[in-house]
Amino acid sequence: MKKIFITESEEETLVLAESLGKNIAHSFVITLEGDLGAGKTTFTKGLGKGLGVKRVITSPTFTIIKEYLGRLPLYHIDAYRLEFSEEDLGIDEYLMSDGITVIEWAQFIEDLLPDNKLAITINYISEAKRELIFETEDTQIEKIIIALFEDFKGEKK
Repeated sequence: MKKIFITESEEETLVLAESLGKNIAHSFVITLEGDLGAGKTTFTKGLGKGLGVKRVITSPTFTIIKEYLGRLPLYHIDAYRLEFSEEDLGIDEYLMSDGITVIEWAQFIEDLLPDNKLAITINYISEAKRELIFETEDTQIEKIIIALFEDFKGEKK
């Protein structure tokens, strides 16, 4: 399944992600792809808010993994620096955890990723406007995305 959302502002991207977070009832992996500045961390901030995270969410670029407590735990991973790393950071444990694991630059650890994931690509359209492409083959995640699509504005293309 593939659904496309167009957001007109950073605030709208936050609201979309927050709505997703509010509708999540079980653990799974979310991969976030997009150029630098596309809004991956912004999206994660909104998702965290929807999951009830109280702490400020920041990019895990230098720490690689950040953990946040909410209704479900949120694990935020930046895999950019892991492309040639042979260090065992226990990422597979996060992928099989009881929380939501968000991975930026997931292509660098693709061999570790489960099949039941939500892949989100964020494309920069203009200073404020973004195209967010949600893709999954998992039926439980599909139900969440379909409800989100109906609640949000859905495709505007």
